[in-house]
Amino acid sequence: MSKWIRSKLPEFVRDVLRDFCLVSRLLEHEFRHFDRTGHVDFNALKNLVGQEMNKGQLWRLKDTAHVLYKSGGALGAGLLGQFLDWSVGYIFHDTMKLKEDAYQQQNYAPWFRQLHDKELSGSHLAFSRELFGVLDQTNESIQREVNRIRFLLFNCRKLFMEYLPLHRDNELLARFLFAQNDLVREVFGDSYPKLVTNIYGETPELLPLLAARSLRLGGWADEAARALAEAQRINPHSTDVLREAQLNGLS
Repeated sequence: MSKWIRSKLPEFVRDVLRDFCLVSRLLEHEFRHFDRTGHVDFNALKNLVGQEMNKGQLWRLKDTAHVLYKSGGALGAGLLGQFLDWSVGYIFHDTMKLKEDAYQQQNYAPWFRQLHDKELSGSHLAFSRELFGVLDQTNESIQREVNRIRFLLFNCRKLFMEYLPLHRDNELLARFLFAQNDLVREVFGDSYPKLVTNIYGETPELLPLLAARSLRLGGWADEAARALAEAQRINPHSTDVLREAQLNGLS
């Protein structure tokens, strides 16, 4: 791992989890829409992926994961990091395919249906039926891609459960978990309590405590006080919490 990556490691770890959560929420929103209607929104996927000169959230996630986990272990991540890198990359490429299938479904399926409403005959009718059959296959492809991406998102959450404990002292990670708690809970669902337990073990107050420290050093006094209040609520007798209260001028 290069010195530059090591110096930026807390930010990279925070960014990977943050972008994963944001991407997961948007994808699941689209997938639920697909479950109800049989359609996915091409424009939503286009914005999520982006393009080479204007990368979307998913593209940036893929790039960050690749830099982090291909950089020589990412602080002992080993195979966990490689699994995460591969999974995120596969999600990216499958979403690219899903975007193209959504384009076909959104733009050409209505045209073929309009053709079917007309009185075609002879070779025109035969060609129309055969080509519309390809669109039926596109719909089947969309279902497979949705299923694969959902499976990979599920496994990424399991991988994060094992990987993030390596970064339990990461203040930026704790700050994100505290500040964006609703987002993380939404993405991890019933697994959220296990996520926090895996990372912070028998010291759950460490999450808001580290967040408070990061916020204090960043000059966010009110937010630091709120995080510290949560740490005090969880464990008011912790020496680290008491020390942070002194630094905040709250003791």
